[in-house]
Amino acid sequence: MNLLGVSARKEQALRSEMRTLGVKEEDLEETFIRSSGPGGQNVNKVATCVYLKHRSTGITVKCQQSRSQGLNRFWARRMLLESLQKRNEALRQKEIQRLEKERRQRRPRHVVSQEKILEHKRLQAKKKKSRRPIQIHKLEET
Repeated sequence: MNLLGVSARKEQALRSEMRTLGVKEEDLEETFIRSSGPGGQNVNKVATCVYLKHRSTGITVKCQQSRSQGLNRFWARRMLLESLQKRNEALRQKEIQRLEKERRQRRPRHVVSQEKILEHKRLQAKKKKSRRPIQIHKLEET
């Protein structure tokens, strides 16, 4: 049974990709809108534009690539899956960066950099010491 207006092989590939990403048809909110642009009377009479929303993530897609509603339904699902993949990849990269940052922060400093820090501290202490007012001690005459 071909619901999306594409070949059975393409629809099967789309369904398997949806399974791997954990997207179910029940999670999708599908609305049909009248398209705009070229297409003549078909576009003006039939709601061929597909508006697709994934409820759990809130990602929305609007597709009016074709004059056929079935093809637009297929393309909208493909666009939604691409958006989900990009989102998942961005989250994965963010987690990797967070772990890398944490690893760098926990790593002990190199001996050379530690020596530079200590030398800088010594210089700062010397500067501060030179800024102190000079105290003159009077010698008691006996």
